Amino acid sequence: MPNLRMIRRRITAVQNIQQVTRAMRMIAASRLRRAQEGIEQTRPYADQLTEFIRHLAAQVDQESHPLLEQREVKKATIIVIAGDRGLCRGFNANAFRKAIHRSEELAAQNIETDFIVLGKKTVDFFRRRRLPVVEAFPGIFQHLDFATATAVARLATERFLNGETDLVEIVYNEFVSVLRQNLVTRQYLPLKATPDESEESANEYDEYIYEPDQEYIWRALLDKYLNFAVWRMLLESNAAEQAARMTAMEEATNNAEEMIKNLISVRNKVRQTSITTELTEIVGSAESLRAD
Repeated sequence: MPNLRMIRRRITAVQNIQQVTRAMRMIAASRLRRAQEGIEQTRPYADQLTEFIRHLAAQVDQESHPLLEQREVKKATIIVIAGDRGLCRGFNANAFRKAIHRSEELAAQNIETDFIVLGKKTVDFFRRRRLPVVEAFPGIFQHLDFATATAVARLATERFLNGETDLVEIVYNEFVSVLRQNLVTRQYLPLKATPDESEESANEYDEYIYEPDQEYIWRALLDKYLNFAVWRMLLESNAAEQAARMTAMEEATNNAEEMIKNLISVRNKVRQTSITTELTEIVGSAESLRAD
């Protein structure tokens, strides 16, 4: 049976860990609130812009726009977005597995795959495994800004236009709620011309007057759309990471509390056993003295 000193040390150690996990949970909760505010401000604009761009893509001459070209896929690029830090359950590992699984699916179709990786943990994972990384963006979530999204969008677009890749997909976690994050794969390039076919949507866009014309508006908005699509995914991933970390730290804090209770129970039993043993020895000694 462990001695009291060892048990006290373990209780102190677990209490110290609990303080850390509780603090990390509070930090994650604070960051999550800010991330949620960013998403709530971004989603309406992003959804409307996406719908409008796809509507225009269906109206313009697709053969004259290389970003709409649906060519034979021989080479593909997967953009993987995960976190800078760990302690967020399976948030990072699930994204890595999803990306690797997708690359294996493409390889089965004789399609070469390379990666653009975002987040320190992502960079470390892919470099350790010596996977073909085109560009790495570590540490971006410490000070997340729109310039990162612009750089990623420009890199992916240039590679597609130069023929270095025929397909660009993005793997990331989409924030749904504190307890739910969806791991998704989105096609980024070539662009999909799939507007909403509902009568209400069609009537809405039919009422628009384009000056000077749809072609001009399409070209003017295209870069904004490509940049903003990446920006939205970064915001979604950041919020999902903070939610996953907050949940993980809350579970760790609760587990530490349960462990402390168990250790205190063991300590009390050891102390009781020790006292009982000492009393037995004292009584035995007293009886021996009386017998003498």
